[in-house]
Amino acid sequence: MDKILIANRGEIALRIIEAARELGLSTVAIYSEADKNQLHVELADEAYCIGPREAEESYLNLPAIIGAADISNADAIHPGYGFMSENPHFAEVCEGHGINFIGPSSETLQLAGNKIKSKEIVKSAGVQVVPGTEEAVENKDRLKAKAEELRYPLILKAAYGGGGRGMRIVKDEDELMEGFTSSSKEAQASFGEGAMYLERYLPNPKHVEVQVIADEDGNYGHVGERECSTQRRHQKIIEEAPAPGISGETREQLREDAIKIARAFNYTSLGTVEFLVDEDENYYFIELNARIQVEHPVSEEITGVNLVKDQIKIADGGELDPDKYNNFQGHAIECRINAEDPERDFLPSAGDIKIRQLPGGNGVRLDTWIYNGITVSPYYDSLLAKLIVSGDTRYDTITKTISALRRFEISGVKTNKALHLDLLRQKEFRSGNYSITFLERFLGGSGREA
Repeated sequence: MDKILIANRGEIALRIIEAARELGLSTVAIYSEADKNQLHVELADEAYCIGPREAEESYLNLPAIIGAADISNADAIHPGYGFMSENPHFAEVCEGHGINFIGPSSETLQLAGNKIKSKEIVKSAGVQVVPGTEEAVENKDRLKAKAEELRYPLILKAAYGGGGRGMRIVKDEDELMEGFTSSSKEAQASFGEGAMYLERYLPNPKHVEVQVIADEDGNYGHVGERECSTQRRHQKIIEEAPAPGISGETREQLREDAIKIARAFNYTSLGTVEFLVDEDENYYFIELNARIQVEHPVSEEITGVNLVKDQIKIADGGELDPDKYNNFQGHAIECRINAEDPERDFLPSAGDIKIRQLPGGNGVRLDTWIYNGITVSPYYDSLLAKLIVSGDTRYDTITKTISALRRFEISGVKTNKALHLDLLRQKEFRSGNYSITFLERFLGGSGREA
């Protein structure tokens, strides 16, 4: 591997450029017309415009991406997260062109993307899954019958996708019928498939995920677990590692079962196994995210490893040392700073960034693509920055995170900074015993629209 094309934008593109440079590799950036002034365009060794501002005609335009790889003679592509990172056809096309896709194989992506098949694989590996339908459902009558068997409340989910797209909690038949139409349309738009499935709704679980890593020689390791329960509309806002509020025994079982699941999928590269953990610490597999995730830095901070570099090394035939990842120390929290307006139902906010000050100091890390004067457009994800803070204890880390957030001062766009400060000060969050209902209940109680 000599040259990597980065099929993404924003802060993850910058992370990949940095990791590639440390490994002595050249980088190629792609960008839309709206992103011509982005930092990844300037910092990569080469850059190619692949289309207009609309994602469908640029970052989701497979022929344009492969064309840029051919023109630049890139021998590898890193998809980052989002866009086409979990698209099995993208990986398959890369394989057919002799381009190293930095991620799992197209076959693994196909399996992981099929939520019904994934549950079958996990059950065969001896790990519990959330009770639900055992096949995709595309018609309302069959969906209604299955819902009556499982009993309400239920969660309606896309059968061929994840990340909260198309997901909806339904409490009765009317909500199910209404939700099926809108959720199926959203799933069709996001994943190219509108089929849905149902799962039993667990009323107050924690969302805990385990970062796994595996090489092509069959070596598997984990980088501990992350707590991702602070979510709004199924989208994560704050993540931390290690996960608080679970026993040591459950922690070890989750890690062991995540490795078991990765082996069952014959997984290579970085991946994340996601679980729901109920109030009695029973846990259930929900999905395998076959890519690097937004929240991977908190795992890096408690282990001292560079997961992006290791992912590239594995794709280039490198061998994994599982013992490298078992050195856990301290605590880390990540806050996703988004360009959105909490006072207007979190609508995306666009404008020209003006920076007064950004956080820094011991144990404070800011992964961001913004700089003074850069325009935030409304065309892509609203993520501006990831504030990652680490400390010796969870209490110290929360205190340090609050201080760091107060130093994050920008204007030109609205942000959710104040929401982060509010959440970190809540007694429920500080206890570590919060669940996926925490943020929605907080917003409902504050008078803001949840």
